[in-house]
Amino acid sequence: MRILIASDLHGSLSSLHFLVEKAKELSPDMLVLLGDLVYHGPRNRLPDGYNTQGVLTDLNDIANLPCSITAVRGNCDAEVDVVHTPFPVVENAWLECDGLHIFASHGHRLPEVPPIPYSIPEGTVLLRGHTHIPRGETLHNFHFWNPGSLSLPKGGSKRSYGLYEDGVFSVYTMDGQKVLSHKPWAKKPQPIRRIWATLSAAPASQWFFPCRPERNELTFLRTEVSSSPVFLT
Repeated sequence: MRILIASDLHGSLSSLHFLVEKAKELSPDMLVLLGDLVYHGPRNRLPDGYNTQGVLTDLNDIANLPCSITAVRGNCDAEVDVVHTPFPVVENAWLECDGLHIFASHGHRLPEVPPIPYSIPEGTVLLRGHTHIPRGETLHNFHFWNPGSLSLPKGGSKRSYGLYEDGVFSVYTMDGQKVLSHKPWAKKPQPIRRIWATLSAAPASQWFFPCRPERNELTFLRTEVSSSPVFLT
């Protein structure tokens, strides 16, 4: 399974266009967006190509890609941004593929080192953005992956994105230089992979698929991912 991963675009139209072209080049099974898509944030400088209106418009190019999309909400993603995003944006998501259990979130509510709250079990891959710094390491049986930022890199890093394939997570700069590679373990890929996305308790009108109001606080969305199109159930 191939997953293209990007985070912290922060309103950069040039970064968004790069991501669309990279997705067309790599033909991933899934694109994962780890939050902070539109607004640059109160503490950040304006990134190159800053154009929030253009980003909201051209996110349709992401929605029209042939791969499935998992997008989580960042701390700089306002309600108005989420409402106008042309695909669902959830608070966090569980991805299960190639024997790995991956918890995808923006990461601003998670610590950088164990212990990890919320009863997240050991062995989990914590896929996150927020810090704008690439990362791939294992600490106390938790695996930490971060693709860095496509727009506002920090910690001496360069603008970068992540690529997961067959159990290996790698980070590349926009000019194609590999920054890191990390492999928690290898298992035989499964033909069908399930994804559970955990949604925040927002009004149903804010989502682009049916919510289940009979459940308290959280609503769950399940999708089946294979070589065939994705169907929501």
